[in-house]
Amino acid sequence: MSATELAQSPETPDLLGAFPRLTDEQIGALLEHGERRPVKAGDVLFREGDESAELFVILSGQLAIVEGHGGPGERVIGVHGPGRILGELNLLTGQASLTTAVVTEPGEVLALPAETVRDLAVEDPRFGDLLLRVCMLRRSMLTKLGAGLRIIGSRYSPDTRRLRDFAARNRIPHVWTDLEDDASAEALLRELDVAPEDTPIVIWAGTHVLRNPSNADLGRLIGLRTSAPRGRVCDLVVVGAGPAGLATAVYGASDGLDTIVLDAVATGGQAGTSPRIENYLGFPEGVAGADLADRALIQARKFGASLSVPSEALRLEQRGDHHVVMVDGDEEFEGRAVVIATGVRYRKLDVPRLEEFERTNVYYAATPIEARLCRGDPVAVVGGGNSAGQATVFLSKHAPRVRLILRENELTEHMSRYLADRIERSPNVEVMPHSEVRELLGHEELEGLVVEDTDRGERTTVEARALFVFTGADPCNGWLGDELALDEGGYVLTGAAAGSDLPLQTSRPGVFAAGDVRSGSVRRVAAAVGEGAMAVRLVHEHLRLAYTASA
Repeated sequence: MSATELAQSPETPDLLGAFPRLTDEQIGALLEHGERRPVKAGDVLFREGDESAELFVILSGQLAIVEGHGGPGERVIGVHGPGRILGELNLLTGQASLTTAVVTEPGEVLALPAETVRDLAVEDPRFGDLLLRVCMLRRSMLTKLGAGLRIIGSRYSPDTRRLRDFAARNRIPHVWTDLEDDASAEALLRELDVAPEDTPIVIWAGTHVLRNPSNADLGRLIGLRTSAPRGRVCDLVVVGAGPAGLATAVYGASDGLDTIVLDAVATGGQAGTSPRIENYLGFPEGVAGADLADRALIQARKFGASLSVPSEALRLEQRGDHHVVMVDGDEEFEGRAVVIATGVRYRKLDVPRLEEFERTNVYYAATPIEARLCRGDPVAVVGGGNSAGQATVFLSKHAPRVRLILRENELTEHMSRYLADRIERSPNVEVMPHSEVRELLGHEELEGLVVEDTDRGERTTVEARALFVFTGADPCNGWLGDELALDEGGYVLTGAAAGSDLPLQTSRPGVFAAGDVRSGSVRRVAAAVGEGAMAVRLVHEHLRLAYTASA
């Protein structure tokens, strides 16, 4: 797009509250914290892939937010004039910018360092609330527009599915182009000189091409993965970024502890995949798991915590009074204390051909990304707990027919009453109690299921183009080996059961466990958050005792 075309683009209206204008009073309050800079047409304030180092307020002139700037697929996301803020969620999370800001009319901007912005958000709650709302709305809009990463690969490729899942779980705006049914994708691959065996590819910033990158490579590109600090011993290493781990990070960092959080997949854990959590204290309208995770991540960053995703813990060792968590990529994170909050992993169905269809049509989360992929198709959900219930309610708004398959005789055996009531009132949901999936049907893609009524021994074939599985979970403990005491189910023992005087401390002093991975946990988001907060209090006690013993 030419400079003339950019200059002629009309200003984007503020229809949803994502582009408010700051008042003269608000701008005046910010002036003393930033630097006024003259800008001319064609200037670029930030580019896709840049670290989000500054927040810009337009004082005069006009700027365009562009995706793929300078490339063949360049498009204008929005145009903004005086009083508007430039930036989105990456400004608060430290991720790389997903767009480019180009000056279309000369004028002046106010530039504020990102760290200063975070401090101001703490000091002035009204400004902080405004900034958070604006940033989250803009991230949501980018996701709906298909901005950000472009993933090109076959629906039958496990690596395509892996990259799509990683982007979805980390709420990274992206669009997927299926090589199987998009002729233009093959032409683009030829233009980029990419052979079929090199797919899937990820296109970033319009021109940067990654051939089948690992999740770690993609995490580094986006700014999610942090390298281990050489020669530095952290006060607290948190393994797992679900509700318990994020709560530990927030309370640890706010207490002044040098804190880093590691996760193998994404911030938010299993809770981050929940379409809506309606029984979490303080959110009477419910809160999406992704929103809760993003808010917690912003809080943790605000207080100075570092995060690294994906960083898969491979081993735990003790070195003197310190503890070392070894992660993939031969990196080590050393801390005076460790909190294990790795949570649980959903179990897989014991059914033939599962692995074949996992590449395309079997899911272990129900987010807007999955809903978009199966819109208009009949789907099935397996499970009788709250996760299955939340997924069923959510998917019923997108799919014409949803079948909920559960072993239990009644919905309320393991599911909250409010979810059961919603399911029973949904006209396009069929509940199949005391039933199990016996076969998966289809050629290359899932077409249906064979379901057995275990009471009557009868088998029925039902149509399903997607299968969502929520059939219980096992603790994520494979990296611990025999370093800590575990119960018969593999959950981490703590407190008296582990021979410790501190409630959440494991069998090794200085190592604590919180959330679903802990033996005896309540398995609720609120409980996990509470245990994360409690773990920090106990970490302080451990550090105090260690200091006293060495004095």
